[in-house]
Order: sequence, then C-alpha cells, then structure tokens
Amino acid sequence: MARYTRLEVVLMMQETGMVPLFYHSDIAVGKKVLMACYDGGARLMEFTARGDFAFEVFSELNKYALEQLPGMIMGVGSITDAAAASMYLQMGANFVVTPSLREDIAIVCNRRKVLWSPGCGTLTEINKAEELGCELIKLFPGSTYGPGFVKAIKGPQPWTSVMPTGGVSTEETNLRAWFEAGVSCVGMGSKLISKDILVNGDYAALENKVKTTLETIGTIRRGL
Repeated sequence: MARYTRLEVVLMMQETGMVPLFYHSDIAVGKKVLMACYDGGARLMEFTARGDFAFEVFSELNKYALEQLPGMIMGVGSITDAAAASMYLQMGANFVVTPSLREDIAIVCNRRKVLWSPGCGTLTEINKAEELGCELIKLFPGSTYGPGFVKAIKGPQPWTSVMPTGGVSTEETNLRAWFEAGVSCVGMGSKLISKDILVNGDYAALENKVKTTLETIGTIRRGL
C-alpha cells in the first residue's frame, strides 16, 4: 500500500522540481543509486520497470527506502496496463507513470488515490487526462515537443501541471528553458544517472550531480 497520498506526492514533485528515473536489474546497484540520490537531496525516484522480473527489484528497493531512507518516495514508470499498475500498487508504489494515456490505469490508481502521471503529447490528451483526475501530466518525449509547447499550452490552461521527461539535461540553460516555460518539475534519467557513473560505481559523483542539479533548479525558480 502507498505510504503517501497523491497530493503529498505531487506537492513533493513541485517542491523539489525533479524526479530521477532509473532502472537496473541488480538490486545492490539500485540501493547504491537510491542512497546517492537521497544523500544528494532527491526525495523521489521513478523506477522504470522495463526489464524481466523488474517487480522483484522494485519490491526490494521500496523496502530498502522505507527502512533506510526516511521520506524517500518510490514510484514506478513505464507501466502500460492496469494489471501491472495493480501489481506495483500492491508493492507500495506511491505513484505510477505511463508512456501513454491509459484510462484503465487511471481507474486503478484513482481507486486507491495514488498519483498517476500519463504520457501526453497533445492538448486533447492533456484535457482527457485532467478530466480523468490527473494532477500532473508527463510530457513525453520532451525532446520532441520542447519548452515552447509547454509555454503554449500554459497560456489557455495555466492550471495544467507538466513534467517533461526525455530531452531534459542537467545543464543550466536547458533547465532554465523548461522552468521558464512553466513546468512543475522535470523527470531526468540517463542525463543524471549516467552509464559512466553506473559502470564506474562512482556514487559520490552521482550524489554531487543530484545536489548541484537541485541547487540549479532552486536558483532558477527563485528568479522567476
């Protein structure tokens, strides 16, 4: 069962401004990544469940977060059907992220008052998601649409909360463009938790990267 309500989760997303995305089949590696992100100041993690037996890895990482990382909110991404969403909710997922808009997933998550964030790419999809109770839409792939798309939709719909994923990097100019356009937070995967960091096991570098990225986001938002 989720330990955090959907409102608590979305408020944390808005407060910190960043959701790290990560997948690895090795539970030990996953724990080190989680710890590094936590020590760097992140309080959310989207486990992108794309590999075989990913549910087993997520289960162990969520238990680890609950036991060792107070306040760390674990969610799951790359969910494509209601059955998978239900399974991860049973494992305590606090939010569910999907690559596309799926009403069946919305129903499952809404029933338990768990935050769900669907991948949307048109204003029609965004409107439909919000009609289904979505608090935060995932703009995916962000690299295809860019900050200009966010700025355009925020004009007629200032109430729409957006989290771009894909096309977001740790560079100040990139982050500034997204937040000036009006995003609530950003999802960041390999640009933050890089392959080199994982291969070299340089978790101190990851901790520092998370810390400096969050500081950059904070500086940008204070200036808006």
